Amino acid sequence: METTDTTHEQDRQAVEQIAASREKIEQELSRVIIGQKAAVEEILITLFAGGNCLITGVPGLAKTLMVRAIAGIFDLEFHRIQFTPDLMPADITGTEILTDGEHGRELRFVKGPVFTNVLLADEINRTPPKTQAALLEAMQEKQVTVGGTSRELPKPFFVLATQNPIEQEGTYPLPEAQLDRFLLQIDVDYPSLEAERQILMETTGTRDQHASPVFTGEKLMKLQQLVRRMPVPESVVNAILELVRSARPGTGHAATDAHVAWGPGPRASQSLMLCSRARALYEGRFAPSIDDVKALAEPVLQHRMALTFAARAEGVSIRDVIADLVKSLDQA
Repeated sequence: METTDTTHEQDRQAVEQIAASREKIEQELSRVIIGQKAAVEEILITLFAGGNCLITGVPGLAKTLMVRAIAGIFDLEFHRIQFTPDLMPADITGTEILTDGEHGRELRFVKGPVFTNVLLADEINRTPPKTQAALLEAMQEKQVTVGGTSRELPKPFFVLATQNPIEQEGTYPLPEAQLDRFLLQIDVDYPSLEAERQILMETTGTRDQHASPVFTGEKLMKLQQLVRRMPVPESVVNAILELVRSARPGTGHAATDAHVAWGPGPRASQSLMLCSRARALYEGRFAPSIDDVKALAEPVLQHRMALTFAARAEGVSIRDVIADLVKSLDQA
């Protein structure tokens, strides 16, 4: 009993420390990133939850800079891969080469850039599905298998991928299995007028700003464990189940049945639970609320659903359907 009470007290202190550190985090990031507050917060939620995220937006919105800055505040090793049409799986995972050793010729494994803490998969949809799939095992199992041997990746490990809108020329849609392994899809929009004015004034001079470390990788992993220990009210569990299940065709929700070809699986419920806890932690709260579920419904669900052809022809978007589902949650 005493051990349990001690753990609860340590968890309470950790949540309070996060709340106190939030201002420092935002201060460091604001030196590098101008605007995009919602996108930055969602990336941080992804890291606290221990998942991967897919960042979508047109070129030139500082997606790469955003990921590099966030890796910097956690003092994590950072590697970037520029995905191109001719990139091969071995360029990501590494390969075995034949070398001369003490006992004759032997195979030596040369690690690829995936062996890092934060992997930026830049413009991931510029490469064919065969190469995209090279990240599947790393994202789910935190290991890679080459030549029949599995090798663990450093801890913590995250894939933060950026992609251009799929309507652009030279892009390949990501396989559904890979999309489902991204905890969140984060949409980066154009900056506001004032933010763009600030960008012009601060990024065309001689200053080169960098974010200083606020957390260590070890502390980040402790926060991830804290997220998983965080209690979740029954009302929040029910809201998550209702929202995710109503996003599947054949469950009786009118908008879903009319417009959705296939919906999210159980991994979406898990992701929504983890992200709701992580959002509460980031805001210095001791438990998630239904408001967290509503706020994260779109980034958790949008890449796990597909519209019917008729819905696309009518101009319906996934965002419209999810917004309707969230409204139904309010009325329940």
